[in-house]
Amino acid sequence: MIKIAVFGAGTWGIALARLLAVNGRDVTVWSAIPAELKSLSTTHRHPNLPGMELPSAMHYTADIAEACKGKDILLFAVPSPFVRATAKKAAPHIPEGQLIVDVAKGVEDKTLMTMSEIIEDELAKQKRTARVVALSGPTHAEEVARDMPTLIVAASEDEEAAKAVQKAFSTPTFRVYTNTDRRGTELGGAVKNVIALAVGIALGLGYGDNAKAALITRGNAELSRLGIAMGCRSETFSGLSGMGDLIVTCTSMHSRNLHAGMLLGRGKTAEEAKADVGQVVEGINALPAACRLAKKYKVDMPIVQSVDAILGGRLAACNALASLMGRDLKRE
Repeated sequence: MIKIAVFGAGTWGIALARLLAVNGRDVTVWSAIPAELKSLSTTHRHPNLPGMELPSAMHYTADIAEACKGKDILLFAVPSPFVRATAKKAAPHIPEGQLIVDVAKGVEDKTLMTMSEIIEDELAKQKRTARVVALSGPTHAEEVARDMPTLIVAASEDEEAAKAVQKAFSTPTFRVYTNTDRRGTELGGAVKNVIALAVGIALGLGYGDNAKAALITRGNAELSRLGIAMGCRSETFSGLSGMGDLIVTCTSMHSRNLHAGMLLGRGKTAEEAKADVGQVVEGINALPAACRLAKKYKVDMPIVQSVDAILGGRLAACNALASLMGRDLKRE
């Protein structure tokens, strides 16, 4: 039986933990918050995943050394701002050559590292290496928790590692593809959240489907330009972790980033929007790094930069469309 430890007891980590456990994996959930673990182990429910019941065979621990011991796969499912701290805490207990899967989506502002690169960086400080795979795509936890059909990508330059993750995570309702472009896969997962903020702002201002489609399409163009400049494959951004993830995040009622953007469009501040959403809004976390990457690689990203100007108080949301529409005319 494949043994998997899941770091993080948020909606995505728990939805995946349940999926794996129901399909015959031996699953242990680690959290730094003992109250979370107590609630999950006694109620077999997650407060943000109504209607989902967790298998009684799942294990729970607040001891990260115990979580790391004897596992075939370690799954990082903490929010992106906590990936480095979690990796640092776990690194002394992670065996050499461990297979690790990251599902957090973001880019670290200070270092411009992706989440998998952060994990590798913390392991390197302990003089260890691991096979790190990014698992990303159009995957709302609310649907995975209900066994609704879902497709996702396991990305790594190490094709055997990606195939091992593909085999371990694939179920009748959860189909996993592989990809060797890990950086492009992770970049898509981070930047799409910023574009979803822009779509939400447009909807909050009362704009319609035409504006939504335009922002999704041109947002993907911005993502592709940046990715290619960073050495990623262009095909990645037309696939599940690119356009696929962008579509679901910019259109779904489950999208925190879309919801937060709508609140911003209606005049809320970033802090007010985050408080109203009540969960981590990854697009706000990813925005500073996206802007720095655009500057570093000299890539024009007007939608991303407009969102940054709105959140920074330099541009009123109601004036953003006029700014974008008034740019010099050009070929698509």
